[in-house]
Amino acid sequence: MASTIDTKEQIIAVAERLFAERGFAGTTLRSVVGEANVNLAAVHYHFGSKEDLFRAVVARLARPIVEQQLALLKQLQADNQMPSVEAILTAMIKPNLEFVATDKETLLVRSQFIGRCWTEPEPIHSIAAGEFAVSIETFLDALQRALPEQSRSQLAWKLDLVIAAFIRVQTEAGKPFALLKDTC
Repeated sequence: MASTIDTKEQIIAVAERLFAERGFAGTTLRSVVGEANVNLAAVHYHFGSKEDLFRAVVARLARPIVEQQLALLKQLQADNQMPSVEAILTAMIKPNLEFVATDKETLLVRSQFIGRCWTEPEPIHSIAAGEFAVSIETFLDALQRALPEQSRSQLAWKLDLVIAAFIRVQTEAGKPFALLKDTC
């Protein structure tokens, strides 16, 4: 018999894949239950609701990324020199790429899931935004120090565009030439 941890991890893994493929609205608890080979009571026991299950999947992916982002930024700032904008943005993006690439079997799913997190409608989008909020604010602070002539609002818009471009790439992961179709 599977342990409670194994059951919870199985549910999260299946939910991650289904949310990545179908989005929040297109994924039902019944589909998660069926593919995870558990009963609905197990999902309710561990997570309570579909929204809480989504929150658990986001947290499992976001936390190690945010920890690494903040650690890289701290290293940059420890050098007693003002880090370049390029170095700051690299510290923000690199952990995302490294995290999704840690397991080749989940690379595509994780890329698509992280991409979807930012494209889901409210209140689902806010769940993902909340998990990354500390990181985004910290990186905005670093960018503000590197570019003092820019207003916080200008930097927020520019950082949002960087994130949007990165998310676009992640949501299109696994779709050969998908990014080229829009330009042809």
